[in-house]
Amino acid sequence: MVDPIHIIGGGMAGSEAAWQAAERGVPVVLHEMRPDRGTHAHQTDGLAELVCSNSFRSDDHETNAVGLLHHEMREAGSLIMRMADANALPAGGALAVDRDGFSAAVTDALAAHPNITLERGEIEGLPPAEWRNVIIATGPLTSPALAEGIGTLTGTESLAFFDAIAPIIHADSIDLSKAWFQSRYDKGETEAERTAYLNCPLTREQYEDFIDALLAAPKTEFKEWEQDTPYFEGCLPIEVMAERGRETLRFGPLKPVGLTNAHEPTVKPYAVVQLRRENALGTLMNLVGFQTKMKYGAQAEVLRTIPGLEQAEFARLGGIHRNTFINSPVLLDGTMRLKADPRLRFAGQITGVEGYVESAAMGLLAGRFSAADVTGASQEIPPLETSHGALLNHITGGAEAETFQPMNANFGLFPPLTDDVRKGRRGKKDRQRAYTDRAKAAWAEWLHDKKAAA
Repeated sequence: MVDPIHIIGGGMAGSEAAWQAAERGVPVVLHEMRPDRGTHAHQTDGLAELVCSNSFRSDDHETNAVGLLHHEMREAGSLIMRMADANALPAGGALAVDRDGFSAAVTDALAAHPNITLERGEIEGLPPAEWRNVIIATGPLTSPALAEGIGTLTGTESLAFFDAIAPIIHADSIDLSKAWFQSRYDKGETEAERTAYLNCPLTREQYEDFIDALLAAPKTEFKEWEQDTPYFEGCLPIEVMAERGRETLRFGPLKPVGLTNAHEPTVKPYAVVQLRRENALGTLMNLVGFQTKMKYGAQAEVLRTIPGLEQAEFARLGGIHRNTFINSPVLLDGTMRLKADPRLRFAGQITGVEGYVESAAMGLLAGRFSAADVTGASQEIPPLETSHGALLNHITGGAEAETFQPMNANFGLFPPLTDDVRKGRRGKKDRQRAYTDRAKAAWAEWLHDKKAAA
């Protein structure tokens, strides 16, 4: 009888890993501690619950590294991408999903798979010694007992950063006489895509007043042992950005470019706050880029100073939580196994990748690698030229261990283009297409070789 793969954590990475292994005929036991033990960020017991934004970011597979990752995962039979596509919402050039529908679809698919057993309950401490093949995909909210066990085993301290959550607003409480629907530069192939974002314009005076209120608002106080924990640069709270300079937000999530105020076409806004549809019904809107650590009472007061949001009703206020990840370049081998105990493999955000899709992608690889361990199949790592391969390389040795921080998929992780490939590609978009063309060819060859080996 084949020993099962035990996967700890039913988030994006754990769910994808379970699916990939099960699809290769390997029995899987998927362990999820919710609802027996909750977290301060999750609200349900659903698998693959999205606790921050509902966006998978850019779906452009020709000129964007994240969009390329989407493409690679779809080609590899990703459950996460299949269910994201099935629950997609209009979002311009991005892929946004109905979070409840998405989680329910993933949960149902995994529960129905004949090779997957779902067990609820916390794994306290390190997995039992008799579990010979384990994937730890507990994400940034790893339970204290398991985190302590990992720290004891590796002899190193976990690194950590704070991640902030954006507020969600009831759509019918937004004043549409001041706000208008438009994606930046009218991007999108359909009317729904071109009107995927709701925009609230601010004059210079309104922007300055907003910054003043933001800076003065009471913030979440950190415990003494949390004082020196760094933020992830890609998910900074708005007040932290504002503290770096009064214009920082206007050149970040509040940038007014690519938009024309439908109510006053001749007046250029000084800044624009954007909201994106949160669910398929369109009844909820997510404040784009508005992760915050303001206290709840202050959040409502400050955000209602934004034109169009004066009467805003909040379905969920923003929050902040402590994320944990390991120093993967030191601790993991090339297939994400723990060097100190190779029966343990890590996947997802705990490895130091940042983002829903990046986490799921590392789960995809972990599931395939673990299945190959069980079946004796070939398990060559994906080419460095691919988005999967570039991320994997970064966390397993490509990054500097002393300064290791969470990383999104980006072309900076890819090998440089050769001179013959760069020849004739003068513009930025042309160079980006060269990266994606090269990656798609390499990924297709890798998948073909894996199928042939199977």
